[in-house]
Amino acid sequence: MKEGKIVKIAGPLVVAEGLSGAKMYEVVYVGKERLMGEIIELRGDRASIQVYEETGGLGPGDPVFPSGAPLSVELGPGLIESIFDGVERPLDAIRERVGDFIERGVHVPALNREKKWHFVPTKKQGDEVTGGDPLGYVQETPLVKHIIMVPPDVEGVIEEIKEGEFTVTDTIARIKKKDGEIFNAQMMQVWPVRKPRPYKEKLPPTIPMVTGQRVIDTFFPVAKGGTACVPGPFGSGKTVIQHQLAKWSDADIVVYIGCGERGNEMTDVLIEFPELKDPRSGKPLMNRTVLIANTSNMPVAAREASVYTGITIAEYFRDMGYTVALMADSTSRWAEAMREISGRLEEMPGEEGYPAYLAARVAQFYERAGRVKCLGSEDKEGALTVIGAVSPPGGDLQDPVVQATLRVVKVFWSLEAKLAYRRHFPAINWLTSYSLYRDTVKGYFNNNVAKDFFDLTTEAMKILEKEAELEEIVRLVGAESLSPDDQLLLEIARSIREDFLHQNAFHEVDTYASLKKQYYMLKNILEWYKKAGSLLKRGMDIKELKQLDIWEKLARMKYYPESQLNELEKLLEEIKNVTQPAKS
Repeated sequence: MKEGKIVKIAGPLVVAEGLSGAKMYEVVYVGKERLMGEIIELRGDRASIQVYEETGGLGPGDPVFPSGAPLSVELGPGLIESIFDGVERPLDAIRERVGDFIERGVHVPALNREKKWHFVPTKKQGDEVTGGDPLGYVQETPLVKHIIMVPPDVEGVIEEIKEGEFTVTDTIARIKKKDGEIFNAQMMQVWPVRKPRPYKEKLPPTIPMVTGQRVIDTFFPVAKGGTACVPGPFGSGKTVIQHQLAKWSDADIVVYIGCGERGNEMTDVLIEFPELKDPRSGKPLMNRTVLIANTSNMPVAAREASVYTGITIAEYFRDMGYTVALMADSTSRWAEAMREISGRLEEMPGEEGYPAYLAARVAQFYERAGRVKCLGSEDKEGALTVIGAVSPPGGDLQDPVVQATLRVVKVFWSLEAKLAYRRHFPAINWLTSYSLYRDTVKGYFNNNVAKDFFDLTTEAMKILEKEAELEEIVRLVGAESLSPDDQLLLEIARSIREDFLHQNAFHEVDTYASLKKQYYMLKNILEWYKKAGSLLKRGMDIKELKQLDIWEKLARMKYYPESQLNELEKLLEEIKNVTQPAKS
């Protein structure tokens, strides 16, 4: 294919002529330094290209070299523990080559071509295989067995399969396809980022993704294969929640996309993640994590590509039968990149200058989540859960990005600066958040935790709603003017808020609570509400009730380690046996 010539440059957007055989979303190399770019608009032989690197120094007449292939990612051993930029360039390998600052025109393969991995075959010569079938595995890290799969479009009989040490580009198996052609299978696959990876069937979201965060698991659960949105203003704790979910959720693989975040926040992630311990194995959390770092000072076009890069890598691990959690922080920056590129293309702007196709792009991204039956002759399930943080200006939930996201996701965790200023973390507002998975995961909670789990959550939510109604009266005339029953309700609501919903991410015990622990904590608070109500009816004074030591014991529940859950059961019995103290 012949090269084109630049005719116009507008920031990250370059317009070139002479690209008559080019296709949409094809990768091209721009200028003498061969800067990487992607075609995003075609008009005849004129192509608009978003360049993933700084375009300073380019001029009209400079060459544009087509590649003939769409923007794709390399998938294979070496992904886990890696830190990539938005177009899957390995930042550690770039640093070794050019130093701390990425130079323009640096081309480094995503997967190390020299490192050898020990491949163990699970198939033998003569076996019939189809797309998605495992050929064997590589023990990539102590926590991840990397399944080497037949590419989705290949089907045939294994003529030869090897065992031993190989690089990702070595041939590990030869497959004779139905048309007689021989396919040389490698450990690496290449897949276009904008094309979802195929699967057999989408399954209903009936299993919750347990996060260990009480406000989420108990009130607003997210299902495995589900979608969630975390909008909130600056300082409300979006990033800490993303960290907590990455660390504690029961996902096998974590893909974290820092999309246009501040450099210091991304630095925190890059420093903290390698130091975090995986709670289930005691090994470093990085042993099952892929990081994509695209900070706000990096070229804006690469920010737009980073979410596609991340979700394609996540789909690849889902196809192995793993449960994958993808954290995108934040999709607002991605939308801003779309808005900037759209403006340079001189497209008709939509609401607040965002492109008219904003909602469609957001929906396409979240629709790639799901719990699925994976490709292949074996019966295996994988799940990809997508959790996107949104940073609306000034915390305005009417922002087009928030509204477009809420139309497609099923869980809304509403972060509030007001709660964060009161040092209540996670700062998720229990009155405005919601989860549409409550009904679908109810059976799991009934069978695996307790039959009355959801009854307790409904009762607790009613108490919190009633407290919100009473707050106005309390502000006007004070709590003492309320009836004893309402005063008790306020005390119980305070206990739910402070002793149950409030959770310290930096406390070694309180940072995580199992579903059983969450159940007993809530059960104890609500059992005490019932008991205290009966004591009031029998003539006990509200002031006397407030002085009982049960309140302090409820406050200490969160600090019981998982090995001492029997103490919470004992407390339940103690609450049931509380009697009215004798009057002197």
